Amino acid sequence: MMVDDVAGLRRVLQNNRVIAVVGLSPNWNRPSYFAAKYMLEHGYTVIPVNPSAKEILGRKCYPDLAAIQEKVDMVDVFRKPEDVMPIAEEAIRIGAKSLWLQLGVIHREAAASATAAGLDVVMDRCVKIEYARLFGGLNYAGVNTRIISAKRPPCPPLMG
Repeated sequence: MMVDDVAGLRRVLQNNRVIAVVGLSPNWNRPSYFAAKYMLEHGYTVIPVNPSAKEILGRKCYPDLAAIQEKVDMVDVFRKPEDVMPIAEEAIRIGAKSLWLQLGVIHREAAASATAAGLDVVMDRCVKIEYARLFGGLNYAGVNTRIISAKRPPCPPLMG
């Protein structure tokens, strides 16, 4: 089922605690690294999937989803849209419960295939941002701390 509502996102995040992150970068300044680290810090099991790394975030890295020995709940995809279809097919084969396509990753055919196989599908959303938004962590890194604000400051008085 395509998930795009608050209740559905909350359910997916609550019921999918083991996340295989496809395209997880070993570079600390990449969005995939930051998101995976955040989810680890919030009690999730993160399994890195990157054929060019042996270990990321202190965890064994796998070349693909099929190589993972434990049960995977969610497949979180940090890859280009054109790379998604084989990943979705592999997610179905390993029995994942959900397929999460990160911000900017949109592949309607892969989403339809995964949905038809019974997976929950989230598309064009960040797992870290959604977790923070729905479970109260948006004050992380300056958001919602009143340090960063969309409100305009009052205009200074005119000097005469």
